Amino acid sequence: MTEAAPATAPTTASAAGPRGLTPGVIALIVLVVGASSLNYVDRQVLALLKPTLEAEFGWSNAEFAHLGSVFQLATAFSYLGVGWFVDRAGVRWSYAIGVAVWSLAGMAHAAATTVQQFVAARIALAVGESVNTPAGLKSVATYVPRSQRAVALGIVNSAPNIGAIVTPLVIPPLALAFGWHAAFVVTGALGFLWLAFWLPATRRLAPQESEPLTGVEKIALADVLKDRGTWTIVGAKAIFDQVWWFLLFWTPSFFASEFGMTQKTLGGPIALIYAMAALGALSSGFAYEGLVARGRSRLAARKISLLVYAVLILPIALALTVDSPWLAAGLIGLALFAHQGFSTNVFGLTTDLVAARSVGKVISLAAFAGNLSGMAIIEFTGWSLDKGYGYTPMFAICSLAYLVAFAWIAIVAPRPRQA
Repeated sequence: MTEAAPATAPTTASAAGPRGLTPGVIALIVLVVGASSLNYVDRQVLALLKPTLEAEFGWSNAEFAHLGSVFQLATAFSYLGVGWFVDRAGVRWSYAIGVAVWSLAGMAHAAATTVQQFVAARIALAVGESVNTPAGLKSVATYVPRSQRAVALGIVNSAPNIGAIVTPLVIPPLALAFGWHAAFVVTGALGFLWLAFWLPATRRLAPQESEPLTGVEKIALADVLKDRGTWTIVGAKAIFDQVWWFLLFWTPSFFASEFGMTQKTLGGPIALIYAMAALGALSSGFAYEGLVARGRSRLAARKISLLVYAVLILPIALALTVDSPWLAAGLIGLALFAHQGFSTNVFGLTTDLVAARSVGKVISLAAFAGNLSGMAIIEFTGWSLDKGYGYTPMFAICSLAYLVAFAWIAIVAPRPRQA
C-alpha cells in the first residue's frame, strides 16, 4: 500500500502561516509531537513503577534489566523492517498502525501476571513503537519546507521529553490511587485518542520535496549501505544512544537507591531532568540556523553545535558525588539537555547527507544500532548493580560517549548534499 497522491497542490507561500508554514503542516508537527510524547509515556511507565512491580514480582536488578533489554532488542530488530514498512505504506498509514499497535501493547501490561507475560507485552510494545522515529522524521522530511526543517526537527525531537516530564508527575500518583494496572490502561488508551485526529488532519497534505517520499521510487539497501553518510549516522547513534536508553530506564532506580526516594517523591527531580532535555532539543535548531546565518557551511555549523553539546555532557559523572537529589537532577538534566541538542543535530545531519528517498532506511538502521547499544548498557547496569560496582561505570560511559561520537562524525562524514 502506498500513500495516495494529494488531492490539492501544495499551498502557496501567500497562504502560509508563521515562518512560512501552512496550517496543515503546523497540524502535522503538533500531531507528530503528540505521538512521540505518547511513545515515551508508554515506555517509561515500567521504569517508574519499578518499586511496586519489584515488590510484587520479586525481581532482582538483573531481572529488571532483562525487561529493558528485551524491549531494546525487539525494537532494534523491528527497525530492520520498519524503514521498508514506512516507505511502502507511507507516513500517514504507517504512523496510524504503529500507534494502534503500541497502544494495545501498553494496555496489555495491565493483564500481565507473570514475568513472561510482561516480556511478551514489552516485545509487542517495541514492535509498535519502532514506527515512531522513522515515520516522524520522514513526516518532517516530506511535508516541512527545507528552510524550516531545523526548527521543526528541534520541536519534534523535544516531544519525548514532554512525555518524560509529564509521566513521572502523573503515573506514580495514579498508580498509588488506583493501582499499577490503571497506569498502563490509561496511558495506552491515549493513543486511540491521537488516532481520531491524525487520519483526518493528514488527508490532504502535499509533499514539499521534488522527489516525493511515497515509496514509489525505491532505493536498494545495498546502495544505502555503500553511502558514507549512512555510516556516519549509524556509527554515531550506536555510540551515543546508549546514554539516553540507560538514563530513561535506570534514572528512577538511581534516585531510589542513591537518595532513598520513593515512587511518590522521585517524580519532581525526574521531571526537572526531562524539562532540561526538552530545552536542549529546542536549542539545537536555533543554534544551527544562527551559525549558518553567520556564514558557516552546513557541515561546519553541525560540527560546531555537536562539539559544544558534547562538552556540556562531561560533568554528568559528578551526579554520583553530590548529596542533593536536586543537584544530581540538575547535572543529569544538563547532560540530557546536551544529548537532545546533539541528537537533533545528528537527525538534521541525516537530511543533509542522505538522499531524501533513503531517509527512512538510514534512520531505521541508525535506530537499530542505537537500540543494540542501549540493550548492552541496560544489561551491563543490572550486572554492575548486583555485583556491587554501582553506577560508576555507566556514568563514566555517559560522560565520554559524545566526544567519541563527535570524533566519528568528524572523520567519516562526507560533504552535505546540495539543497
